[in-house]
Amino acid sequence: MTRKEFLLLSAAGSAALANAQQGEIRPRTPADDGFTDTPMEPDMPWHVHDPNRPHPKQITPASTPGGPPSDAIVLFDGKDLSKWYHRGRGATAGKQVDAGWKVGDGYFEVARGFGDLLTREKFGDVQLHIEWSSPTAIDANSQGRGNSGVLLMTRYEIQVLDMWDDPTYADGSAGAIYGQWPPLVSPTRRPGEWNAYDIVFEAPQFNGDQLVKPAFFTVFYNGVMVHNRKQSLGPMVYRQVAHYIPQPAEDSLMLQDHNSNPVRYRNIWIRRLAGYDVPEKR
Repeated sequence: MTRKEFLLLSAAGSAALANAQQGEIRPRTPADDGFTDTPMEPDMPWHVHDPNRPHPKQITPASTPGGPPSDAIVLFDGKDLSKWYHRGRGATAGKQVDAGWKVGDGYFEVARGFGDLLTREKFGDVQLHIEWSSPTAIDANSQGRGNSGVLLMTRYEIQVLDMWDDPTYADGSAGAIYGQWPPLVSPTRRPGEWNAYDIVFEAPQFNGDQLVKPAFFTVFYNGVMVHNRKQSLGPMVYRQVAHYIPQPAEDSLMLQDHNSNPVRYRNIWIRRLAGYDVPEKR
């Protein structure tokens, strides 16, 4: 860029700023809507700046940090567990049982004897926000302290565990893709303090019995990235190497009852994720 061109651009920018400050809006021109005489995007049916390319759906962000945007499904609003059920134990094993985890003031807690908690609605690719806290009373160590888990599609686990001043095996630590990948760092909080997971999960894809695309996790733990689109080796398994087997395209989100450790959860919401260039529903 020559000095003359730079000065002309600077003058134009200053004029536009002055007009904006005076409340004047530049009239729209055909160029504002895009172009059809530009090159085609690689492997796509769209020109660069194509006016016919679908616009993204407009949503309203949360008014407070960590809150649900307008297109989120709120799974727990601090009041009841109507969007969840238990996969019963003993005589009710495998059956849906009314939610029995204890609901407190804005949170709920693992309750002895009720087993894992599952959403009634099923999901595939999602963005999930969930907050948890471990018990303040410390009466165990390693995997016995505040152990639970967030399992996408009931299979793919991000570990929940009290890690404060109590290390355990790395791939079983809080924020780990359990049994596979430790978190990149461990931004843990003290027992009883609230932790937050923000998880982007890409569900695996199958063609019949054949795995076409594995699952991937991107995870922020207390605002810190601990997995960057990390590939899952398969569904969570204890003391074995994970591997894929055919599964449904969608399944429930599950919270683990690990020996009735009284872990608490709150502020849970989830968003279904779609691909690019999806036309907005009218």
